[in-house]
Amino acid sequence: MISESLPQFTNLSFMPCQPVFSSHPPSLRSSIFSSPYFFRNNHNETQQDKLLLHATTIISFSPRNQSESILSIVPNVVSVDRPIKEEPNSMEFHRRNARLRVQNLVDRIRALPISERIRIIHVFEREQAFQNLSGFNDALLALFIADEPDLALNLFCNISSYNLMPDSWTFFIIIKCHCKKNDLDEAKRVLEDMVEIGILPSVETFTVLINSFCRRGKLQKAIEILEFMGRIGCKANVQTYNCLLKGLCYVGRVEDAYEFLMKIKKSSVKPDIYSFTAVMDGFCKVGRSDEAMELLDEALEMGMTPNVVSFNTLFNGYCKEGRPIEGISLLTNMRERNCMPDYISYSTLLHGLLKWGKIQAALGVYREMAEAGFEVGERMMNTILRGVCRRSWKEEGLLKDAHELFEKMTNEGCAIYPNTYGLVIQTLCVAKEVDKALMYVNETVRIGYSPPRMITFNCVIRALCREGRVDEAVSVLVLICEERRIPSRICYNLLIHEFNRLGRWLGSCTVYGAALKRGVIPHKRPSK
Repeated sequence: MISESLPQFTNLSFMPCQPVFSSHPPSLRSSIFSSPYFFRNNHNETQQDKLLLHATTIISFSPRNQSESILSIVPNVVSVDRPIKEEPNSMEFHRRNARLRVQNLVDRIRALPISERIRIIHVFEREQAFQNLSGFNDALLALFIADEPDLALNLFCNISSYNLMPDSWTFFIIIKCHCKKNDLDEAKRVLEDMVEIGILPSVETFTVLINSFCRRGKLQKAIEILEFMGRIGCKANVQTYNCLLKGLCYVGRVEDAYEFLMKIKKSSVKPDIYSFTAVMDGFCKVGRSDEAMELLDEALEMGMTPNVVSFNTLFNGYCKEGRPIEGISLLTNMRERNCMPDYISYSTLLHGLLKWGKIQAALGVYREMAEAGFEVGERMMNTILRGVCRRSWKEEGLLKDAHELFEKMTNEGCAIYPNTYGLVIQTLCVAKEVDKALMYVNETVRIGYSPPRMITFNCVIRALCREGRVDEAVSVLVLICEERRIPSRICYNLLIHEFNRLGRWLGSCTVYGAALKRGVIPHKRPSK
């Protein structure tokens, strides 16, 4: 068992944010902090070369047996005679007391051009911002938030020049900087440095690193960090386990994630709704939405309150599996539980309904979304309109909906894509509103819009010929030629056939000759 292999701590007590040097003389203590060893960006020293403060706190990140299941890593695996006292939640403390000061620094950094931001450190020095560690940490955090991790790391390398010693909050920021740069190995080495100089990392620090490994699919590395937490007496919390659950699902180990969740349920660290949502998402991504729904029911039985993310996960799963209609009842379920759908809820369901051809249901969701005050983007509006237009060719009742949508988009200044415009014109032709169709064809050309596809021109010419308006149909043919496009064979066939039907032999000969001149050989020929 993992718990049996963990080192035991006896008669050790770490004070919050205070380095422990009880086993080292003052000369060695000063050399540790004055040496650039602890404040470098990279190092190649081996683990055996490093100074160890206590023989019992040997740090080992050696890989576990790959066949060993993560399920053996559960809460309460650490057995210590006297647990190490954890520092207060310094991250929340700094957020409460330094938020405005840090935000001011962030604003000042972002106000500078990127090429000049390197000068901000000299500005901070002139303002004596580094007189104490709190000001130094604020500057580090501001650089991190302003997306300048390299500047933060460079500043950290010079911490000894300000006669300051880093604390756990300093290291936390530095680890986040390395994670942002995707330099996770260096982040792990910083974690080692913390413990070696006697600063116990907080559970948040470990969780940040575990989460970074999991998000990149390096699950084994994340497990090693979790085991190391146990060795030094730092107990993982539910957020730590949630990161691992997401990591397992990310690499496709959904069954392991489910079993791990069940293992956590039996421990003292109870899962929360995010734990269940992480595994639900894993099930939905592999087409097992029904099992995800069962997990949600289980969470409800435990008295948890599902959030909008939980429901959005199910919307995504149902739509991927071609079952978007089940999302309609899920919307009702959400409202019954006082969980209001957000933009993602509606847009995911709407996209799924349109993808699988559920146009009537999509219209209902669209109207509900608009009533809820959400703005439907122009891309989605165009998708809805195209779907309604196509379905209206078979269901006449949708013609009115298509017309209303088109008018609303036009009145609100919503951009109508060229392919959408073409489908609207074709729909008007199917509805025998040829005058409107002809007007929109001319309008697209007049406003410099991308000209309709040839199939759209064919529909307009066919609709005009069906009503015996062959001369207007010829004007559409002329419009095509003026756009420097070659009319299709279908255009010429329709016109020649209509001229023949009307007995206008000369007209059919003219069209036939124009086709040959453009290299098109119609199937229809002039006949008296």
